Order: sequence, then structure tokens, then C-alpha cells
Amino acid sequence: MISLKSGLFTAALAAAFTASAAFADPAIVYSVGGKFDGSFNESAYTGVQRFQDETGAAVREFALERDSQSLQALRNFASRGSEPVVAIGFNQANALGQVAPDFPETDFAIVDMVVDQPNVRSYVFKEQEGAYIAGLLAAMATKSGTIGFVGGMDIPIIQRFLCGYKQGAQAANPKVSVVFNMTGDTPAAFTDPVRGGELAIGQIQRGADVIIQAAGGTGLGVLQAAADADILGIGTDSNQNGLHPGKVLTSIRKRVDNAVFDSFISARDGTFAPGIQVLGLAEGGMDWVLDENNADLVSDDMKAAADKAVADISAGRIKVHDVVTEGACPL
Repeated sequence: MISLKSGLFTAALAAAFTASAAFADPAIVYSVGGKFDGSFNESAYTGVQRFQDETGAAVREFALERDSQSLQALRNFASRGSEPVVAIGFNQANALGQVAPDFPETDFAIVDMVVDQPNVRSYVFKEQEGAYIAGLLAAMATKSGTIGFVGGMDIPIIQRFLCGYKQGAQAANPKVSVVFNMTGDTPAAFTDPVRGGELAIGQIQRGADVIIQAAGGTGLGVLQAAADADILGIGTDSNQNGLHPGKVLTSIRKRVDNAVFDSFISARDGTFAPGIQVLGLAEGGMDWVLDENNADLVSDDMKAAADKAVADISAGRIKVHDVVTEGACPL
């Protein structure tokens, strides 16, 4: 018996796959949280838009409502000739690991996780490098001497972000205190803005006057709570400075858009190659944002310090600890 929800999902997939397969349109499966989540998925969508604007090509898209839909979505795109098929988010790694061997002639890509298959390109990021810049700026901006961090799911990627944040903060001020919380231990930790706001309020009560969110959609609640309390938030993944102008110190972008665009354009040009692509500050995979929404919050000294840190990290003069390859954070 097919449930109503199952039928609606199948209908949605069918609508996503109506374009002709003759031109091998690329396809993308967004993670849970919606295409316009103001964070990770939306950054991916920016890459889609850039590809469409520059090539005029169509792109097939599907946004997961729950992780269990990933397997069917990836399989359907591949079976209908899409290439490459791009999975957004670590939570799709298991599904892609099952689908890719069944379509050995199809190019796949995944963003934020490694899938070891001969037809998969895996994009991963040096989150710790971007987080270092955030910590540096937070430590220079704080008046209380306490800064905060709200992470999403307690996984190595987010621990990597936390460690870099601590290292950057201590580089600016060895006496700064960093308070932190993780939201949960399932992917739902990235889709709970109410809980994000609660955790931020708890950190504010402990004295934090600058708080970074590394929590996807949950982080929107963090930034809202920070703005409501008249302290500073720091955004991640997308440029979130404009969500609360004058209340977001900066945004540390994970350039998911660049990864998506690169996968699409390389497949179109015939240069797509499997393997692992590691993107940090030097490779255009991470950056920090200064625009009209936060220009008054970032002093000349802060900008100079951040720019110098970017240059030194990119050149290897500053080494930011990576908890994934180097073990537990020493701070």
C-alpha cells in the first residue's frame, strides 16, 4: 500500500525529472532544511544560479524533506541521465555510496563528505581556517572578554570549526574565554532555530557578547537571539550579514557555491575527475565577508589583522589545527 506522503514524494520527484535527458542536464539534491535555508543549501543554490547564468543550461533540483529520501532521489536523477549528480551534505554520503556503483558511467559529486568511489568527486573544506578568522575578529570585538559558539550536530566538521575559532581567538587575545554548545547528535540539529536561540541566550547569560553559529538553519535562531540581546552574531556558510544589519560582525562563508559550480562546469567541459578536492582559504573554499551591513563593526585594525591572517594561513605561515587529521583540539 502506498501512503499519501509516499505518493506526494514520488510525484515531486517525477516533476523534478521532467526535463529531457538528451542533454545530460546536471542535477542537485539539496540537504534537509530547504533550498532557501539562508545557509548551506542556499549557498549551493547560488552555485546553481551562477552556472545557469553563465551557460543558459537547465539544472534539475530536488530538496530533501528527510534524509531517507536521498537514495531514491540520487538514483532517479542518475537513471534519467543527469550528469553530474551532486549531493549536498554529509548526511547523503551513505546513499551516494550505494548509488554510485550502480551507475559506473555517471559522474557524481558530494559536498562536505568523502565517498570513496571511482566516479565520485568529494568536496571537503578547511573549516578551521575560516573559523580562525572568525575567532580573531570576535576576540578583537568583545568587550566582556567572553565569546560564544553554537554548533549544530556534534560531528568532526563542527569540532573542526570550534577548534579553529578558539585558535583564532587566542591569537588575538590569550585571555579570551570561549563558551560553546552543540545542538544535538542527529542531522535535526541543523534545523532547529528555536533551540539555537535558547543556546545563544544561555551563552549571553554567561557573559558572551559575540556568538558564532555553525549550525545551518539552527543558526538563524542564534543570530536572532544575538540581535535581540544587542550583542554581535557571526554567520556561516552564506553571507548572513544582511539578516540583522549592524548586529552580525561578519560571515564566514563555506564556498559551497564554488564547489557546485566547479562540478557542473567541469562535467560540461569534459574535465570532471573523481577524487577529493580540499578547499581552504587559499583555494577559495572559505572566506569572510565585509560589506555595507557590517562595515561599521570592523575597524581598520580588525580588517588588517584578518587580512594578514588570511595571507599567513594561505602561505602556510600560520598552521590551524585540524581535529580530523591531527586529533583532539589542543585548546
